[in-house]
Amino acid sequence: MGEKGFRTLVIIPVYNEENRIKTVLERFKEVGIDKVMVITDGSTDSTPEVLKSYPAVVIDHPEKQGVGSCIRDGIDYARKNDFELVVVMAGNGKDDPKEIPLLLKPILKEDYDYIQGSRYLKGGEAGNLPFARAVGIKAFTFLWSVLLGRALTDVTNDFRAYKVSLFDDPKINIWQEWLSTYELEYYIHFWVLKLKYKFGEVPISKIYPSKKKYSKIRPFLDWWPIIKPLFYLLLRIRK
Repeated sequence: MGEKGFRTLVIIPVYNEENRIKTVLERFKEVGIDKVMVITDGSTDSTPEVLKSYPAVVIDHPEKQGVGSCIRDGIDYARKNDFELVVVMAGNGKDDPKEIPLLLKPILKEDYDYIQGSRYLKGGEAGNLPFARAVGIKAFTFLWSVLLGRALTDVTNDFRAYKVSLFDDPKINIWQEWLSTYELEYYIHFWVLKLKYKFGEVPISKIYPSKKKYSKIRPFLDWWPIIKPLFYLLLRIRK
């Protein structure tokens, strides 16, 4: 049971992480979390087999559906099983489970609804992040800050914590089909800010495994799903 009785579910979407997911799950032995869920999204390696050795709830998508679909599965499980808080993090080792309490503290102590991890706040760290990608992240974050009138530092960081009650709001409709890939997290980010939920950022470290194979996000092909929620929602193309 989490602090103050708040039950917390950690959601970890993975795709072909047979080696790195082991390291991530081992680190949870030192973290007091109620439940860890791993969603393997059409993995073609031995990731599903590896997960059998760990006490995590596992959902195995036979075919790749997208990270948004994985996170929705986790949120759906949290709602059906009386979890009050969810944390979303990467399964390739770039996020440290020991920093989960940093995300949860403002929610538990100050009643925040959503806490974003930031590698760019004082005390944060961005290891092995290529220069060009860092520039792109900061430019995209600046665009969000301007268009939504809120000073933000790290919109693209997928290490986050939410109150599950956010998803009771009918205006935050995460079940739409167009939110199955990278769109979902930015959709949630937009509506939390637009609807003026209590939002904050905390410094965390994000250490990429290497500068070469540091992300599964493909240039150009995957950039549009990341960008489009901001414009679709501002222009009211989608709700």
